Amino acid sequence: MKKNQEGKKLSASFITGAIALVFLAIGWQTALFVHKAAVTHIAATRDRPDTVYIYATERRNLPGTTPTRTRRKEYSNRPPAAKTIREQTAKRTYECFPFDPNTVSVEDLIRLGFSEKQSRSIDNYRKKGGRFRRKTDFAKSYVVADSVFARLEPYIEIPKLDINSADSAAFDALPGIGPYFAAKMVSYRKQLKGYSYPEQLMDIYHFDQERFDALSDLITVGASEPYPLWSHPEDSLKRHPYIGSRAHGIVLFREHNPPEKWTVEELARAGVLSPDQASRLSRCSLASTPIGDARP
Repeated sequence: MKKNQEGKKLSASFITGAIALVFLAIGWQTALFVHKAAVTHIAATRDRPDTVYIYATERRNLPGTTPTRTRRKEYSNRPPAAKTIREQTAKRTYECFPFDPNTVSVEDLIRLGFSEKQSRSIDNYRKKGGRFRRKTDFAKSYVVADSVFARLEPYIEIPKLDINSADSAAFDALPGIGPYFAAKMVSYRKQLKGYSYPEQLMDIYHFDQERFDALSDLITVGASEPYPLWSHPEDSLKRHPYIGSRAHGIVLFREHNPPEKWTVEELARAGVLSPDQASRLSRCSLASTPIGDARP
């Protein structure tokens, strides 16, 4: 009776072991099949874009050590969108050279370190009438990072506006100057025969110190033809803002004094000009006193 029970137990253990061995064999075959299928799939799809392949290579170590395996990634051809993202996030090289942000080309902006998109944004701002009057205006652009501006600030060169050659449109673009003052600035320049110093703008009616201070750092006075004080006829002298009704006295002074005495100081000393007129006129660019007797 005991032998029969032991035989039954042995038979049950044998059957269980046999079943386990079968499942192990099936699992092994399945693993081999999956591996083979995966290798075949990779070989068949190797040219597909944006596919990553990871494979192991054996690295030779010193004698007596266990060989190790390293892994390396290879990327197939990426789609255009992935290439664009990679270019935008990649560290860009840049150059530093003098430039005017109002005229610099898109290509040169890229050379300065801006992306193509940022460069186009700056160019579009200019095409819509935007202008960088000061270096700080360029810094306020949303595409100009603080670190980029700090690097480029020493190279920014924005030419000042020459008030002796600018037209009314250029004057109108200055801060605080509209069409009215722009026209006045041009007409007053004609009366003066050219500006001699920037503060002459404040001679214009209602052109006060505050308005002048808002643009004084943006303008300069270029060369102009010296005013011919000592040769202009009386009717021409009358049109000068600093002379007016004193023109006749200047003509008489020229007629009764030698050329070596033809100076603004002598006109004031003789009472031909008021101290204020003489002070303003002395700062103007005047033609030299004629050599010899130039009296009519």
